[in-house]
Amino acid sequence: MTVDPALHRSPERSAVACAVPQEYLSFRLGSEEYGISILCVQEIRCYEAPTRIAGASAFIAGVLNLRGEIVPVVDLRMRFDAVPRFDAMTVTVVLNLPRCTVGVVVDSVSDVLDLKAEDIHPTPRFSSAIDARYIIGVASVRQDQHERVLMLLDMEQLVASADIGLAR
Repeated sequence: MTVDPALHRSPERSAVACAVPQEYLSFRLGSEEYGISILCVQEIRCYEAPTRIAGASAFIAGVLNLRGEIVPVVDLRMRFDAVPRFDAMTVTVVLNLPRCTVGVVVDSVSDVLDLKAEDIHPTPRFSSAIDARYIIGVASVRQDQHERVLMLLDMEQLVASADIGLAR
Protein backbone atom coordinates (compact mmCIF):
# COMPACT_ATOMS: atom_id res chain seq x y z
CA MET A 1 0.00 0.00 0.00
CA THR A 2 1.46 3.36 -1.01
CA VAL A 3 0.45 6.60 0.66
CA ASP A 4 1.13 10.07 -0.74
CA PRO A 5 3.62 11.75 1.67
CA ALA A 6 1.71 15.03 1.35
CA LEU A 7 -1.21 13.41 3.15
CA HIS A 8 0.95 12.99 6.26
CA ARG A 9 1.07 16.76 6.62
CA SER A 10 -2.62 17.46 6.19
CA PRO A 11 -5.22 17.48 8.99
CA GLU A 12 -6.40 14.10 7.73
CA ARG A 13 -2.92 12.57 8.06
CA SER A 14 -3.73 10.65 11.25
CA ALA A 15 -6.46 8.61 9.62
CA VAL A 16 -4.36 7.96 6.53
CA ALA A 17 -1.15 7.17 8.42
CA CYS A 18 -3.04 4.78 10.65
CA ALA A 19 -4.00 2.69 7.65
CA VAL A 20 -0.34 1.99 6.85
CA PRO A 21 1.07 -1.10 8.56
CA GLN A 22 4.80 -0.95 9.17
CA GLU A 23 7.55 -1.53 11.69
CA TYR A 24 8.07 0.87 14.57
CA LEU A 25 10.90 1.23 17.06
CA SER A 26 9.39 1.55 20.52
CA PHE A 27 11.09 3.60 23.22
CA ARG A 28 10.42 5.06 26.63
CA LEU A 29 10.37 8.62 27.89
CA GLY A 30 9.76 8.43 31.61
CA SER A 31 6.76 6.15 32.12
CA GLU A 32 5.36 6.71 28.63
CA GLU A 33 6.00 4.61 25.55
CA TYR A 34 6.35 5.96 22.02
CA GLY A 35 7.01 4.58 18.57
CA ILE A 36 8.73 5.90 15.46
CA SER A 37 8.95 4.41 12.00
CA ILE A 38 11.95 2.10 11.80
CA LEU A 39 12.52 3.42 8.27
CA CYS A 40 13.94 6.69 9.65
CA VAL A 41 16.24 5.05 12.24
CA GLN A 42 19.87 5.18 11.14
CA GLU A 43 21.41 3.76 14.32
CA ILE A 44 21.04 3.44 18.07
CA ARG A 45 24.05 4.63 20.06
CA CYS A 46 25.05 4.44 23.71
CA TYR A 47 24.51 7.86 25.22
CA GLU A 48 27.46 10.23 25.08
CA ALA A 49 27.14 13.81 26.19
CA PRO A 50 26.86 16.12 23.17
CA THR A 51 28.70 19.42 22.92
CA ARG A 52 26.32 22.11 24.19
CA ILE A 53 25.37 25.05 22.01
CA ALA A 54 25.29 28.40 23.80
CA GLY A 55 21.84 29.93 23.92
CA ALA A 56 20.00 26.83 22.67
CA SER A 57 16.71 25.72 24.23
CA ALA A 58 17.09 23.36 27.18
CA PHE A 59 15.86 20.39 25.12
CA ILE A 60 18.45 21.01 22.39
CA ALA A 61 21.16 18.89 24.01
CA GLY A 62 23.89 19.99 21.59
CA VAL A 63 25.73 18.36 18.71
CA LEU A 64 27.65 15.13 18.12
CA ASN A 65 30.38 14.39 15.61
CA LEU A 66 29.08 11.26 13.90
CA ARG A 67 31.87 9.98 11.66
CA GLY A 68 32.64 13.49 10.43
CA GLU A 69 29.04 14.72 10.24
CA ILE A 70 27.90 17.23 12.88
CA VAL A 71 24.48 16.06 14.07
CA PRO A 72 22.14 18.09 16.30
CA VAL A 73 20.79 16.22 19.33
CA VAL A 74 17.36 16.79 20.89
CA ASP A 75 16.57 15.45 24.35
CA LEU A 76 13.02 14.17 23.77
CA ARG A 77 12.55 13.66 27.49
CA MET A 78 12.92 17.38 28.11
CA ARG A 79 10.91 18.27 24.98
CA PHE A 80 7.99 16.17 26.26
CA ASP A 81 8.36 17.33 29.87
CA ALA A 82 9.64 14.00 31.22
CA VAL A 83 12.29 14.09 33.93
CA PRO A 84 15.61 13.23 32.28
CA ARG A 85 17.71 10.58 33.96
CA PHE A 86 20.94 9.14 32.70
CA ASP A 87 21.77 5.48 33.23
CA ALA A 88 23.05 2.49 31.26
CA MET A 89 19.76 2.31 29.32
CA THR A 90 19.86 5.94 28.06
CA VAL A 91 20.54 6.01 24.32
CA THR A 92 20.70 8.38 21.39
CA VAL A 93 18.65 7.27 18.41
CA VAL A 94 20.07 8.75 15.21
CA LEU A 95 17.33 9.50 12.69
CA ASN A 96 17.88 10.00 8.99
CA LEU A 97 14.99 12.25 7.99
CA PRO A 98 14.39 13.63 4.49
CA ARG A 99 15.75 17.09 5.30
CA CYS A 100 18.22 16.40 8.12
CA THR A 101 19.96 13.87 10.32
CA VAL A 102 19.23 14.32 14.02
CA GLY A 103 19.89 12.45 17.25
CA VAL A 104 17.18 12.08 19.88
CA VAL A 105 17.92 11.12 23.48
CA VAL A 106 15.47 8.64 25.03
CA ASP A 107 15.40 6.73 28.31
CA SER A 108 15.53 3.34 26.61
CA VAL A 109 14.58 1.50 23.46
CA SER A 110 12.32 -1.51 23.79
CA ASP A 111 11.86 -3.40 20.54
CA VAL A 112 10.83 -3.24 16.92
CA LEU A 113 7.12 -3.88 16.50
CA ASP A 114 5.46 -4.98 13.27
CA LEU A 115 2.15 -3.14 13.53
CA LYS A 116 -0.80 -4.08 11.39
CA ALA A 117 -3.42 -1.56 10.33
CA GLU A 118 -5.88 -2.87 12.93
CA ASP A 119 -3.30 -2.22 15.70
CA ILE A 120 -3.13 1.51 14.89
CA HIS A 121 -5.91 3.90 15.81
CA PRO A 122 -6.38 7.56 14.81
CA THR A 123 -5.13 10.17 17.25
CA PRO A 124 -7.90 11.10 19.67
CA ARG A 125 -9.09 14.68 19.41
CA PHE A 126 -7.56 16.39 22.41
CA SER A 127 -8.42 19.80 23.75
CA SER A 128 -6.12 22.66 22.83
CA ALA A 129 -4.23 22.05 26.09
CA ILE A 130 -2.47 19.06 24.49
CA ASP A 131 -0.35 19.46 21.37
CA ALA A 132 -1.05 16.37 19.29
CA ARG A 133 0.44 17.66 16.02
CA TYR A 134 3.29 15.18 16.21
CA ILE A 135 1.21 12.12 17.05
CA ILE A 136 0.20 10.23 13.91
CA GLY A 137 -1.69 7.51 15.73
CA VAL A 138 -2.02 5.38 18.81
CA ALA A 139 -1.01 1.73 18.71
CA SER A 140 -2.39 -0.98 20.92
CA VAL A 141 0.06 -3.86 21.30
CA ARG A 142 -0.63 -7.08 23.17
CA GLN A 143 2.36 -9.07 24.42
CA ASP A 144 1.89 -12.03 26.74
CA GLN A 145 -0.88 -10.99 29.12
CA HIS A 146 -0.14 -7.26 28.94
CA GLU A 147 -1.43 -4.60 26.63
CA ARG A 148 0.78 -1.63 25.78
CA VAL A 149 -0.29 1.65 24.27
CA LEU A 150 2.23 3.58 22.16
CA MET A 151 1.99 7.10 20.83
CA LEU A 152 3.31 6.96 17.26
CA LEU A 153 5.32 10.08 16.48
CA ASP A 154 5.88 11.93 13.24
CA MET A 155 9.55 12.80 13.79
CA GLU A 156 9.87 14.86 10.62
CA GLN A 157 7.07 17.17 11.81
CA LEU A 158 8.50 17.29 15.33
CA VAL A 159 12.02 18.35 14.35
CA ALA A 160 10.63 20.91 11.89
CA SER A 161 8.43 22.49 14.57
CA ALA A 162 9.01 26.15 15.44
CA ASP A 163 10.57 25.35 18.83
CA ILE A 164 13.13 22.90 17.38
CA GLY A 165 13.39 24.16 13.79
CA LEU A 166 15.95 21.67 12.46
CA ALA A 167 14.35 20.49 9.22
CA ARG A 168 13.30 23.63 7.39
